[in-house]
Amino acid sequence: MPRFSLAQLRYRLRCYRECRRSRRQLLTLDDRLLKDIGISRAQARQESRKTFWQHTTFNKEQP
Repeated sequence: MPRFSLAQLRYRLRCYRECRRSRRQLLTLDDRLLKDIGISRAQARQESRKTFWQHTTFNKEQP
């Protein structure tokens, strides 16, 4: 049986909060900044709809 670790739980919660915050901030970026980081407005919207425990995956568009 795995041991319960309060430190691991705190770490996981911190990661979830950071992920949620980052996704919210994506929506505040303008199109120029989104292009700078290599994602489209549609990708930013799609990412922001994910729940906090889902991993981030961006499909890079090939030129």
